[in-house]
Amino acid sequence: MGSNSPPAVLTIAGSDSGGGAGIQADLKSFTAFGCYGTSVITALTAQNTKGVQGVHPTPSDFLEQQLTSVLDDIEIRGIKTGMLYDAEHTRRIARKLKLHYGDASRVPPLVVDPVAVSTSGHTLLHEDAVSVMIEELFPLATLITPNKPETELLLSRKGVSVKIESLEDMISASEKVLAFGSRAVLVKGGHVSLTLRDVHRISAARPEVSVVQETFLGENMEILQVNEQDLASRQLVVDVLREGETVTLFVSPRIDSSSTHGTGCTLSAVIASLLAKGETVVEATRQATIYTHTGIETAFPVGHGHGPLNHMHNLLPRAVPPPTATNPHPFTRILIQSSRTTWKAYVEHEFVKQLAMGTLPRECFLHFVKQDYLYLKYYARAYGLLVAKSSTFGSIQTATQTIINVINEVATHKTFCAQWGISEEELTATPESPSTTAYGAYLLDIGLQGDSAKLIMALAACLLGYGEVGLWLKKEASKPDSWVKLDGNVYLKWIEDYSGEHYQGAVKLGIETIEALAAADPPNALRFQEWCAIWEKCTRLEKGFWDMALNLL
Repeated sequence: MGSNSPPAVLTIAGSDSGGGAGIQADLKSFTAFGCYGTSVITALTAQNTKGVQGVHPTPSDFLEQQLTSVLDDIEIRGIKTGMLYDAEHTRRIARKLKLHYGDASRVPPLVVDPVAVSTSGHTLLHEDAVSVMIEELFPLATLITPNKPETELLLSRKGVSVKIESLEDMISASEKVLAFGSRAVLVKGGHVSLTLRDVHRISAARPEVSVVQETFLGENMEILQVNEQDLASRQLVVDVLREGETVTLFVSPRIDSSSTHGTGCTLSAVIASLLAKGETVVEATRQATIYTHTGIETAFPVGHGHGPLNHMHNLLPRAVPPPTATNPHPFTRILIQSSRTTWKAYVEHEFVKQLAMGTLPRECFLHFVKQDYLYLKYYARAYGLLVAKSSTFGSIQTATQTIINVINEVATHKTFCAQWGISEEELTATPESPSTTAYGAYLLDIGLQGDSAKLIMALAACLLGYGEVGLWLKKEASKPDSWVKLDGNVYLKWIEDYSGEHYQGAVKLGIETIEALAAADPPNALRFQEWCAIWEKCTRLEKGFWDMALNLL
């Protein structure tokens, strides 16, 4: 994959037919953190939120074939393991990783979640696999993530009888498990009941222990604290991360929820994703614990048992798709489609048609040119506001260039009027039509609201609309027996100006501006609706300008 491509991450785990855990949870987590997910399935399960009804292991040869297929073709930047099923599976996975990468130091960041029992209590790992996992897989691992029962099980296989009931027990156990050979251990505390007093006790006795508690309010947040539950009595979940002699506690409020299916899978998958993107173990764990905690809090009902967490809480639907080779201007396309009826009435207005046929009454055109001259002052001033709102030299240059284009267009108006015997003094002295005042005032009002994006939307309808009119008439004129009459048309220069290279260059710049805006700061649904509403209103005001000219209002 290219340097800017999402890193590929591999999950080696079982399949959960209910979608809440296993490779399904892993692949969702990879996607949520911008990684490309690959998978090797160790076993199929017949499973739902109420439990595991059956397990069908993958044949060992086929398991290894899956792993070979992925590793031989795709550059894997991170790996996590989950349900490995039995000793043979575990052994083959460890040996294949060592064979492919040569030695442990070349294995990509590997997170081993030693899944032994499901949330519903179903055994997912054969007893003989535990020793193989400890001896062959742990030495390859960057991090292992056992929960309380799994930590006790792992230590018992080494003849260490431990009952984890306190935070001190968790810290002590993490040191013992680290001796199995991984570079770090995260002992998860979901099965241990703790309070803030326990954390403070450890902090006082062991000041070298770091505490991360971002889900709690920090210092100088009393205005928020008065409306929240007293932390001293609140039940907590504390995960203990050990890297060598360094211990970090990740503290979160305990959530009373049945939507906890797949939390361990999710946590380890997110950590693997972030390690693949170059984060440290501490930072990857910090982000993963926050993501998992929020996923439980925002979970929606699924099934009738232990439901899954919400893997989508950090994903926002895009109102505007990203530009592609086949659709390089998605936002402009959406804007036009969102107001297609008004846009068509604007572009194919009777004023435009009569102008193209050369039958537009002289007084209508002159009325239009005079009012357009007055309108362009509003338009240029609005772009001046956009210059003031711009924060980069590039955006300042773009807005300034448009002002220059407007000044050039004003010169065109003066030339038109001079040809028709109208002086600049007469242009300046022309009273504003209500349509001109309404449109100009709306532009300035939007400009004074403080949102540069909304102002860009307001200004785009005029710029793009006249460009569309020019190209539409040019296309119609090229057809056999066209209704557009260019020969002898007194308005030919107007048509040529708006279909010509200079004005179309300004249109191109305008399109690039709004596309860059939507790509750099993708709007949420509400903001997108605001943008479309402004565009549609300005399109209606443009149509009203044609109405005004045709009816001499």
